[in-house]
Formats: sequence, C-alpha cells, structure tokens
Amino acid sequence: MTDIAPVLVPGDTCWRIAPAARMAVIVDAADYFAHAKSALRQAERRAMLIGWDFDRRIHLDPREPEDGVPDELGAFIGWLRREKPDLEIYILKWSVEALAGITRGSLPYFVQNILSGKRIHLHADDAHPLGSAHHQKIVVIDDEFAFCGGIDMTLNRWDTSDHLPDNDFRTGPDGEQHDPWHDVTVALDSEAAHIVADVARARWESATGERLEPLSGNRAAIWPVGLTPTFTGPDVGIARTIPEYGERAEIYEIRNLHLAAIAAAQRTLYIESQYLASQHMADALATRLAEPDGPEIVVVLPRHADSDVERKVMDGARQSLLSKLWESDRHNRFRAYYPVTAVGGPIYVHAKVLIVDDTLLRIGSSNLNNRSMGFDSECDVAVEADPNSVADQELRRTITSVRTRLLAEHLDIDPDVLDETIASSSMIAAIDSLLTDAKSLRVFTPETVADEGSALAHSELFDPTDARATRLERIMRGFLRR
Repeated sequence: MTDIAPVLVPGDTCWRIAPAARMAVIVDAADYFAHAKSALRQAERRAMLIGWDFDRRIHLDPREPEDGVPDELGAFIGWLRREKPDLEIYILKWSVEALAGITRGSLPYFVQNILSGKRIHLHADDAHPLGSAHHQKIVVIDDEFAFCGGIDMTLNRWDTSDHLPDNDFRTGPDGEQHDPWHDVTVALDSEAAHIVADVARARWESATGERLEPLSGNRAAIWPVGLTPTFTGPDVGIARTIPEYGERAEIYEIRNLHLAAIAAAQRTLYIESQYLASQHMADALATRLAEPDGPEIVVVLPRHADSDVERKVMDGARQSLLSKLWESDRHNRFRAYYPVTAVGGPIYVHAKVLIVDDTLLRIGSSNLNNRSMGFDSECDVAVEADPNSVADQELRRTITSVRTRLLAEHLDIDPDVLDETIASSSMIAAIDSLLTDAKSLRVFTPETVADEGSALAHSELFDPTDARATRLERIMRGFLRR
C-alpha cells in the first residue's frame, strides 16, 4: 500500500492535536441538550457557553419529568449559580443576536449582569469585522470537558432523530411548532478538551478584554450520564477560522482542512452542510469529479435556506455551484440530496460534517460557504485514522459507522442494511436503491433548483470571501464615517 500523507497537520489544517480519553458524536439537539444539562450539573469551578446565540426560554430535556432541577435554560443557569457557590458561569454570544434577543423580551446584557449577580458573566461578542459573525458553538466545563459542533442552545433547534412531521415538544415559547431540524455536535474530554477550552478562553478575552487563566488541579472526570462514547482514546485535531481584526491575524485552518480533505479522498466523500456557497470548495470538488478514478461525493443539504434573504443569497449560490458540479460529474459520481419527513415535509439540515473514506471525520460549526472559510469565527474538531496502520482498523470502522448512522437516519433504514448494500455496490448506488416515498432523501436535480437563481448569489455583502473580507470592512467603515 502506498503511504498516504496525513490530512491533519498542526499549524496548517488544524491548530493542535491532542488525545481524548472519550469522544462521542451526538446527533440532533434532543440528545445534545439533555447531555449538556447532565454535564453542566457536574461543573464545579467554571462553565463557558460560547455560541452564536443562546435563548433562556428553551427547554433542555422536555421529555423527562421534573426532578427538582429547572429545565428552562435561563432558570437552569440560575439554579447552577445557587447550588454551586464556587462556580463561575461565562456566556458569550454574537452581538447581533444579543440585540435580537431584546426584541424577544430579553434584557440588555449589562442589565442582566447586574440582576444575575457576580458569578454569571454575560457578554455580547462584537470583536469581529463589520458584517462578520461569531459562529463557534462551544460549551466547556472546568477545562476538562467540552462540546463542540454545530448546535446552538437557542430556539427551533430541539428535535429527535426520527424527525416526526408533528412533535409537540418542538413547540416554542410563541406556541408555534417549528419544523424538523437535523444537527450534529461532539463531546470530548481530557487533553482534547483542554484545547477547546483554550479556544473558548481566547474568544472570551478577544470579546471582553478579560483573560481567564487555565484551570489546574485534579478533579473527577466529567462525562454526561448515559452518553456512550463513539471513540475511545482518539487523537483529535482542533481547527479554527478567525478573521483579521485589529492586531489579530487571520486564521484559515478550517479552509485548509477542507481543501486537504477533499484532495485526500480516495473512494468516498460524505458531506452535510447548511449551505453550499463556497467557490473554493466547489472548485475543489469539481476537480475531483473530473478525475476518471476520483471519489464518489455525496452532499446532504436542506431543501431551502432558512429565511427569505438567505434563500436569495445561499440558494442562489447553491444553484450555480450545483450546476458547476453536475457539469464536472463526467463519471456519475456526484449526488446532492435533501431529507424529508414521512409526509414529504422538509427536514432542515444545520449539521456541518465531512467524512473522507474511513479515515477522516470532521464535525464543527463551519459550513461550505465563504463566511465560514475566512470571515466568521468557527471551530471544528476532526479525527483521522492512518490507512496504512493495522492498529487503526477499529478507528476506521468507527469513522465509517458515523457515516452509516447519519445516512441510516436520513433514509430511515436499519444501519446494517445500509452497510450491506454499500458493501455490495457503492455509496451512491446504495443510497439511490434505498430511496423511498416516505421519510427519506430526495435528489437535487437541475429541475429542482431551476428557478432559484438570484442577483444576490455570491454577494460579497452577505457572504464575503476570505480574500475580500478586510477590504469590505474598510469600505463599509469608511462609508459609515461619512
């Protein structure tokens, strides 16, 4: 077997690599919120919640009966403060979403800080270029345990993996039931969690100017009750996107990771993303599709972006990039799908997943759009197996099992059936043969997106590229000063 160079390279495609004693892939927010509540109850000294948005009104585990511990996020945070006198709680979310929270009835952060006492610290993150977003989704507990992925603790996220057409537990504070929502995050501990903690503390310092020292000292291991590890003892790479801002230099590890992963794929490349809007990524995928012996590429996307403006920008960009990929697919190795419920309704895809063969798994906050590759702040985690190592055979099987888990959910079939079908054919042939008219995947075709072109597609204003982000900021700031 020919030696294959690793994709994860510290200082290039990731920041650092460190082992985790345990790592679990958590699919969908019903499980994530419940496990987050369990883990936060184990916090002793510091809990950091770093996210695009948090909404105090959401319920973390609405299916379970009350046990004396509040289930509403805001009340639960207050309970932690009362029950744990040594615990400091830090909550950081994007400044624009903090302002949006006021329209939903939330008090401004400086007022909340006064009312919540000294040990709950809330801050709106505006330490980014004009138009950029703080998009990392991280929870860190005592620097020893972390969640990192794509799920925000906010409205309209909670759902189970069966994605029922109707589910009363998806009812929000307004009394309306939101649509099914698919998402993925990761739990990890020990040294890998220390790196995620470093990311969280750096983000807090950048946003507030306050430096939080790493926690030291021995304490009992933290792990959510009932959460089965997906991996035991893997080496985990942490990759970031950080835009240039003031004296802070830009970091493009996530872009480099995606490009290296796409180039490294030998047989299969499986992607889940909220958007397909990055020209860099589409070019890289098109290059692989043009090769006579390149990999099969499967991309799972939502049928439409979430809002009217997003549809014009992101659906429009997706139409042009799908057209490019279909044109490059000379060997019938590309499919784009969207998931639907048992009655054909949309299941929104918010997950950010990339799986290369049986050798690389990457889960995080970054999408296949320009912002994630250079303009917003992002954090991803990745696990890589050595295809030349006999010792990594179990790791490779586990990486494959994650892909099976995700596809089996979308296709609503037994994972063993999916594995057997792929083994006897190929990933795309198996998926196509297992499609049904019930809960399943639907295929994007040129006809599906024929009317989705938009003048806002590839707009530098709404989805800036990394190469122009700084120039765009300067132009906009100059205009605002006039």
